[in-house]
Amino acid sequence: MSLEGPGTASSLSGHTGEAVGNLSHHLRALAAAGLIEEAPELARDRRERWWRRTTPTLRWSSADFTGDAAGETIARALESLNLERQTGHVRRWADQPQEEQERWPLGPFSTEGWLRVTDEELADFAAELQTVIDRWAGRELPDDGRERGTVFTFARAVPGRP
Repeated sequence: MSLEGPGTASSLSGHTGEAVGNLSHHLRALAAAGLIEEAPELARDRRERWWRRTTPTLRWSSADFTGDAAGETIARALESLNLERQTGHVRRWADQPQEEQERWPLGPFSTEGWLRVTDEELADFAAELQTVIDRWAGRELPDDGRERGTVFTFARAVPGRP
């Protein structure tokens, strides 16, 4: 929904490869959590159920759960799952056949660096990166007839030693 906009369980099934019944169940759970809502004005008939996000982005920090033991445990588990998901996207790309990788000769990249910053400066750095990602993700796509594929991008910054 963040990339393609509102959708039905059937349309999302086509994008994700997941079973329609599985998606229907998860869509209802996301709606119960307030993360998505029905978009009845998009339905062609009473059987069709369209869903849309309630907010354009979903962001959280483990600091949101400080002082709540159960919340802290859940936040650590989510952080681990999120890291696995992010690196999984990169691994799947690395496993693509050479001819698929050759379709993107200039784009895929990896970058890293060591910074000397305060906590506040790191927060400013993160905000700048997020602004760039948001600008590209939310831009109006040119009507120039060129095919645009989906690209996953992520960045992490954590204290460490070289």
